[in-house]
Amino acid sequence: MSGDRPLKTQLSHPPRRCPDPFWIVLGAITAAYLLFLTALLGATALHSSPSDLIRALGTKEIRYAFGLSLLSCTISALLSLLLAVPVGYLLSRGSFRGKAWLDAALDVPIVLPPMVVGLCLLILFQTSFGKLVEHIIPFTYTIAGVVLAQWIIGAAFAVRTMRGTFDHLSPRPEQVAMTLGCSRATAVWRVTLPAARRGMFAAASIAWARSLGEFGPILVFAGATRMKTEVLPTSVWLELSVGNLEAAIAVSLVMVGLAILVLTGVRVTGERV
Repeated sequence: MSGDRPLKTQLSHPPRRCPDPFWIVLGAITAAYLLFLTALLGATALHSSPSDLIRALGTKEIRYAFGLSLLSCTISALLSLLLAVPVGYLLSRGSFRGKAWLDAALDVPIVLPPMVVGLCLLILFQTSFGKLVEHIIPFTYTIAGVVLAQWIIGAAFAVRTMRGTFDHLSPRPEQVAMTLGCSRATAVWRVTLPAARRGMFAAASIAWARSLGEFGPILVFAGATRMKTEVLPTSVWLELSVGNLEAAIAVSLVMVGLAILVLTGVRVTGERV
């Protein structure tokens, strides 16, 4: 009996392992960055009193900008998803010459400076084709222009998300459906798209969040006219231009809160952004 006691003690108290310095360094870098982000948001949130923030958010201009942002971002996100699903499927499952070049071309809106995107839109609608379109639907310095400026950026991110979604889905169920008599379009509609619903939600959410934060393309192409084409990002710029810091902070905090809600929703679905 006495001979078993050291063995039991050894099993109940395994030897301690020294922490790997490699992981300690990585954890310290991550913690420092997270602390910096927390300091940024905390300093902004504590700069003004709650009453000042509520008063600023109660102005009719900011209420209009908030409503227009929700409307335009929702329309932009839905349009982005309508584009992202077929294009993402093509990039994921298609095999054709020039696929790599197409993949790179679709990333152009992501890497272009935002002001350049707005300038390109403005120039496009000064051409004969653009003027013809303007006779049907006016875009320049209108709400439709706000949606278009948001969409051209948000759609690029939605396409990336949907391609990743289709890449992670096995093509086997779709192939089985085709062997049972379904056309490819029917198999995609009945089998692939239901399996990709979480990715579709993530793509629309990311497009919505990107649209919410767009400033440069909207400012150049749609303008920042009060009570007309003013959205939340341009509200921050307009309030800062007249020295109304409390209002700019209030709008910024609303945008931060909306972004956190979007990220939380995407995480709840199990998708990664």
